[in-house]
Amino acid sequence: MSEREREVAGFIAEGYTNRRIADELRLGIRTVESHRENIMKKLNIHSVAGLTRYAIAHGLTRID
Repeated sequence: MSEREREVAGFIAEGYTNRRIADELRLGIRTVESHRENIMKKLNIHSVAGLTRYAIAHGLTRID
C-alpha cells in the first residue's frame, strides 16, 4: 500500500467517515472512496471489520 492508503486505512479503522477523512487529509471524497476501494482490493478484504483487524495488526491504528 502507498503511504496515503495507509493513512486512509488507519482513519477507516478508527471509524472516520469518508467526509471526515477527506477533510483531515484535504482530499476530495471521491479520492478517499478510490483509496478505500484500492486498499480493499489490494488486501483482498471485504469488510471494514477485516480492514480494522489488518490496521491493528500492522500498526496503522491501535486500540486505546
